[in-house]
Amino acid sequence: MTAGDGDGDGEDDHRVAVTGTPGTGKTTATSLLDGPVIHLNDLIRERDLWADRDDDRGSLVTDLVAVRETLGDWSGIAESHLAHHLDADRVVVLRCRPDVLETRLRDRGESAASAAENAESEALDVILSEAVDRHGVDRIYEIGATDRTPTEVATEIEAVIAGDRDPSAGEVDFIDYL
Repeated sequence: MTAGDGDGDGEDDHRVAVTGTPGTGKTTATSLLDGPVIHLNDLIRERDLWADRDDDRGSLVTDLVAVRETLGDWSGIAESHLAHHLDADRVVVLRCRPDVLETRLRDRGESAASAAENAESEALDVILSEAVDRHGVDRIYEIGATDRTPTEVATEIEAVIAGDRDPSAGEVDFIDYL
């Protein structure tokens, strides 16, 4: 799979944002794709594209204007829980059942408070809602990742990029978690 030919003519150049709550499998799935993948969280740290530090959460507050300026007229795949804030042709939103997400985050060293906050955000469709608000429902592709392997998720992302999958938003529902 390739996201674009990179020659800038616009014909085969696609901008695909892969987003979702931390722990949904974005980095793992996109690492299995061919073609250029921009890992925004790495870019933000490497180029100091942040405006402040949130000591309570142990995270950086990203300067999205600086990120957009740094990327310029990008093509390929951008991956991060912030990727839906970029201009994109298609936005893939990975979803994971909140209790599974909370366990994943705790297993990778997140605090109980951070893991719970992210699980609640997932139950409330926070990133999906932001993506729909910014890009419209016709450019959103929701993928349930709870019971899929990273390879299966990557295959779904490839189908989105190839245009072989219809847009979908609001098909995954975790409100019962609350």
